[in-house]
Amino acid sequence: MKTLSDIHHLAGVKVLVRADFNVPVANDEVADDYRIRMALPTIEFLRRKKAKVILISHLEAADGGNPSLEPVARRLEKLDCPVTFVKDWKNANELIENKLEEGGCILLENLRFFEGEKKNDPKFAAEMASLADIYVNEAFSVSHREHASIVGVPMLIPAYAGVQFEREVTALSKAFNPAHPFLFILGGAKFETKLPLLSKFINIADSVFLGGALANDVFRAKGYETGVSLLSKGSVDLSGFVNNPKLMIPVDVVTQTKEVKPADQVSKTDKIMDCGPKSIMMLKEKIDQAKFILWNGPLGLYEDGYRGPTLDLAKHIAAASEGNGTESIVGSGDTLAAISTLGLQDKFTFISTAGGAMLDFLAKGTLPGIEALK
Repeated sequence: MKTLSDIHHLAGVKVLVRADFNVPVANDEVADDYRIRMALPTIEFLRRKKAKVILISHLEAADGGNPSLEPVARRLEKLDCPVTFVKDWKNANELIENKLEEGGCILLENLRFFEGEKKNDPKFAAEMASLADIYVNEAFSVSHREHASIVGVPMLIPAYAGVQFEREVTALSKAFNPAHPFLFILGGAKFETKLPLLSKFINIADSVFLGGALANDVFRAKGYETGVSLLSKGSVDLSGFVNNPKLMIPVDVVTQTKEVKPADQVSKTDKIMDCGPKSIMMLKEKIDQAKFILWNGPLGLYEDGYRGPTLDLAKHIAAASEGNGTESIVGSGDTLAAISTLGLQDKFTFISTAGGAMLDFLAKGTLPGIEALK
């Protein structure tokens, strides 16, 4: 995989940077600019080298719609990254050729406005490739998708990994040969997509703690009542894991009535919403002993306001990382939200910009976007 350090001449070179500016937007303003800020080192490097920078990205609303990237352009300006926003792609080529100066930067409108993006349409990929001399992938968090801007364009022009992209690969790869004791904490839902990850890391980690709806599936596999709690769709075979001594699950849970119950005493009308206090104390003991912690996903239904245990977890890991020198690597949207809420961004060894891509990389050791750069 080639990186920016492999490019020896950039002055006047047109560089197409596939960034991930898929950030939360509220009232037409960016609500969390973490992903934007993580792309700045690459943008600034290219501008210092007098490249002509062409930024492309997608943006998807919570309801699945595709809004304009204009709020992102405004936030880039506030982050001291002057950028010209181009709504109409038809004018892009002329603007790039005649008006984009060395060290200048433009941001093109949302990629998702074009059907060819998700379909990896060769014609659309060729259209994007025609805008530039080289391509830089600074969108690790989308690189598990075989989209035109991720795998199509790098097949057509020289392609390189951006600064954050390279950092993601380097940091996450440490999980394949970690320091021990190694604690893996996996939360969220959709066990059907995370089973390969559990299969792999149950053999690498010393302890694996499952929280969120994932724990509910294990409760069911153990024969516990789960009431009306969120479960994975279809049948998930956990027979090879439920009795593994490395596997940890909550010993107590919080229900929809805010009542704390032992995990094996949930009623048929209960809905499990979060981990209980005994579970957090049990997890804290493991955190204090760990030399390497990998965490992805909340411990409860974070989006429904059940955030206390996840926030406590973030505090404990941050304290261990800072006080004990524990190496900590974390990711996923709700995990990042918890860390941001607490202002602990600088207390972890590495914070991934990715959710699904992080999980896919950890499970497979590569991604379509990485392969496209080889």
